Amino acid sequence: MNKLLLSFITLLAGLSISFAGNPDRQGEAGAYELLMNPWARSAGVNALNGASVKGVEALFVNPAGLSRITKTEVGFSHSRWLVPSGLSLNALGIAQRVGKSGVLGIGLTSLGFGDIRVTTTNNPEGTGATYSPNFFNIGIGYSHNFADKVTVAVLFRGISEAIQDVSAFGFGIDAGVQYVAGQDNQFKLGIALKNIGSPMRFSGEGLSKQLISEAGHVLTYDVRLSKFELPSLLNISLSYDFNFSNFLKLTPMANFTSNSFGRDEVGAGVELDFGKYFMLRGAYTYEIGDKTTALPGVYTGLSAGLTLSTPMKKKSDNMINFDYAYRATNPFQGTHNLGVRLSF
Repeated sequence: MNKLLLSFITLLAGLSISFAGNPDRQGEAGAYELLMNPWARSAGVNALNGASVKGVEALFVNPAGLSRITKTEVGFSHSRWLVPSGLSLNALGIAQRVGKSGVLGIGLTSLGFGDIRVTTTNNPEGTGATYSPNFFNIGIGYSHNFADKVTVAVLFRGISEAIQDVSAFGFGIDAGVQYVAGQDNQFKLGIALKNIGSPMRFSGEGLSKQLISEAGHVLTYDVRLSKFELPSLLNISLSYDFNFSNFLKLTPMANFTSNSFGRDEVGAGVELDFGKYFMLRGAYTYEIGDKTTALPGVYTGLSAGLTLSTPMKKKSDNMINFDYAYRATNPFQGTHNLGVRLSF
C-alpha cells in the first residue's frame, strides 16, 4: 500500500512541473466554469480542504474524498455568482457506496446567464428576442479506500458549452489521493490533479456565412475557430485535527495550487466543529508572483461559511445539513453559496 501511495504521489508531483504558474498564459484557456466551485461547504474555505473534503463536494475539490463517507449522500447547491452580475451556478451530486471500500459519485453542474438580448449588425440595440447559453458539465468518479489510510480516485467529466447555433464539447479527467495518519487519523494530506483533457473548439451553423465569390457565385464559408485548452491545475493540501473534546474540534488547513494558465496560489484556513450540529470556517488565498504582468483576479482572497446540521427525525443518525458560504470580491458584491446535503 505504501508503495502504491508513493508511486501515485510521485506521478502527480512530477506532472505538476508541467502546470507551474504562468501568468503569461492567463486567459488562453477556456471552460473556466470548471474553476467555479458550486458547493457551499468547501467554498467557505476557498476549496483549500482537499486533504479533508468528503462526500459530494469531493467531486469538485478532490475526488479521493468520495470514499470518506459512511453513508449515501445527496447534495444540492445554488450560487449567486459575483452579485449583481446575474450569473448563477447550480449543482446536484450523489455519492453511493459500492462494496466495502468503494464509492461511486455523480455530479451535474450548470451555469446560468439569464436572458441575453439578441443583437445584429443591423440591430445593435437588439432585435427584441433573447437567448440563454447552456453551459453544463457532468462528472462520474470512483474512489477506493485502502485500509482506511489511503484513498485513490479518478473522475471523468464531460463539458458542454452551447448557444442556439454554436457549441463546443470536451472531456476532462480529475485524479486525486488522500492520506491520513495519526492515532485518530488527525493528520491529512491530499493531492488532486484537475481538468486534464481534450482541447475544445466551437463549431456550428452560427459560424457559417454566405458571401459572393469573384465569379459572382453565392458560396457558404465556414469560419474555423482555434482550439482552447482546459484550465488544468494541481492542488496539494494539508490539514490537522485538534480534538479538544467530543464537542469541539479545530482544523487548520493549508493548500498550494499550481495553475497552468495563471499565477500559483497559496492559502490557509480554519474550521471549527462544535459537535455534529454546527460548524464555522474561514480562509484566505493569496496569488504568488509579480502582479504587474497580469491583472489581479476579482476575488480578494477572503471567504467564510457555516454549516447547520439536524437529524431528519428524532434520535435518527440520518442528517440534513445546511451550508452557506460568502467570498469577498472587488468589485461586485461577493459570491454567495447555499447548499443542502442529505446523509442517510
